[in-house]
Amino acid sequence: MEPKREDKRKKKRKKQRQAMLAKAIPVVIAIVLIIALVGIFYGETLIESVYYTSEREDLYQYFELVESDDVAIMLQDAHIDEKAKLVDGNCYFDMATVEKYFTDRFYINRDEGIILYTTEKDIYKTFIGEEYSYYTISGAENPLSAPAAILVDEEIYLSAEFVKLFANFSYEFFEEPNRMLLYTEWGTRQSANIVKDTKLRYQGGVKSPILKDMSEGDKVYVLEEMEKWTKVISEDGLIGYIENKRLETGETVTQTPVTDAVVLNYQSISHEGKINMAFHQVFSAAANSTYDSYMADTKAVNVIAPTWFRVKDEEGTLECIASSDYITKAHNQGIEVWAVVTDVDYEVPIGAILSSSEKREAMVSALISYALQYGVDGINVDFETVGADYGDDFVQFLRELSIQTHANNLVLSVDNYAPTASTMYYNRAEQGLVADYVVIMGYDEHWASSQTAGSVASINFVETGIQRTMEEVPAEKIINAIPFYTRLWKTYGGAVSCETIGMDVAQNWIDSNGVELYWDNETCQYYGEIQKDGTLYQIWMEENESIQVKLNVMDANNIAGVAEWKLDFENPSVWDVIEAYVNS
Repeated sequence: MEPKREDKRKKKRKKQRQAMLAKAIPVVIAIVLIIALVGIFYGETLIESVYYTSEREDLYQYFELVESDDVAIMLQDAHIDEKAKLVDGNCYFDMATVEKYFTDRFYINRDEGIILYTTEKDIYKTFIGEEYSYYTISGAENPLSAPAAILVDEEIYLSAEFVKLFANFSYEFFEEPNRMLLYTEWGTRQSANIVKDTKLRYQGGVKSPILKDMSEGDKVYVLEEMEKWTKVISEDGLIGYIENKRLETGETVTQTPVTDAVVLNYQSISHEGKINMAFHQVFSAAANSTYDSYMADTKAVNVIAPTWFRVKDEEGTLECIASSDYITKAHNQGIEVWAVVTDVDYEVPIGAILSSSEKREAMVSALISYALQYGVDGINVDFETVGADYGDDFVQFLRELSIQTHANNLVLSVDNYAPTASTMYYNRAEQGLVADYVVIMGYDEHWASSQTAGSVASINFVETGIQRTMEEVPAEKIINAIPFYTRLWKTYGGAVSCETIGMDVAQNWIDSNGVELYWDNETCQYYGEIQKDGTLYQIWMEENESIQVKLNVMDANNIAGVAEWKLDFENPSVWDVIEAYVNS
């Protein structure tokens, strides 16, 4: 009987389990369904939590900020290496940044503690220091909300507010970390909208660190679209990547240009037809009497440039040997007089003179006073000993002189060496803006103290000088000066010396020594040499044919005209060649 009872108990327990299982199945199914629904609803979030990194980028490292007052600059929606400074809530740029991105026309004099910006009519001036929250326009004071120029670790910084007076740009500033979103050019931008909460990531990938949490409805601007990710910039200047599935295309946004900066409006004095400018070197008032004889055989000269003003001492005092009678004679012949001011006849520290605001002002005042007193038509600046350290001072002198010459209807011209790397500090581009004419001294390729004999003005030297100048100065403002002289080179025992001689003297030496000349295609000049008493004599001639080739190059480049150094060095027949060029 026992076994039967045991079987009954087993069957009973089995039925109970089956009944319990039958009751549990609906519950299990319900739980599974609930889990499935939750999985469907939260699946992406769960996947993101597993596969998407939650690591965050250090924004200070992202913007490469080192000092607490550093401000990152986002220019045209891109990181740049330069940093601004935040001082008392105001953004400041160092001068290298100002010159690279905004303007290179500020003149700085640390010794005087001043910063100048010069237009065609006015001089804007401010002082370096936290106590100077203003600037002046030709003496009239104007307030600023912050100091215009300060020192940070002995380096000059200009406030964005002050720089904006002279350069068109817009910017927004954001904190934590410090950054500015800056624009100097404006166009259209394509916006996009965030359609679901997401992350702005450093790079396009789920394992890339997070830059910022983005919320549904946030706006970004598209920089680059890829297959699964889009490179964007947020409205507060963070550049990163967002998955395409989180974005929808927005609208095309047209940016509003900023146009409120000071406008330069230089109006140059120009002449119809070609300029033919003859330099007349005079060392005394009595030498002005040579005008009649020196001009007797000339043709088509419409400008004469006598060397009348000389800087004679370290104060910048001018020696004047101008002549009213001389000017009357020139005007009666329809010739303008552009009086030359030069630094080459006295040993003066012209750079140091030009670095003084007071001395520059005194020289400008003296030049204008003499010009008006004698009735000259223009001023020609011939400063040849300006050192590289004083290039900015020289250019500032020209700016300040230009204000006064144009106010008095005087032509301003400036003499320059043929461009080389060592003379770039003369800043021909700025000369081309402020001056009416820029004169190339298209000679002295081999100068008097040269240790190598050679041409004074080979054709390659002349052509290169013109073309390089044209890279900075409009062709219609360029005058190329040609030489009426050559150099007779003497080499003895390895030592090289020379004698500077005019055309007729050179030809007489050729004739008297029976030197055979041949045309040198490389220089486009006649060349001759002779051995005499152990000395090698060499000469590259300047005469009608060599001058004609130079004029052909000038004509081909359509520049403003020709100048000649100097009267009384020429053979009269060369004027026929020059006249044909001027009238062509």
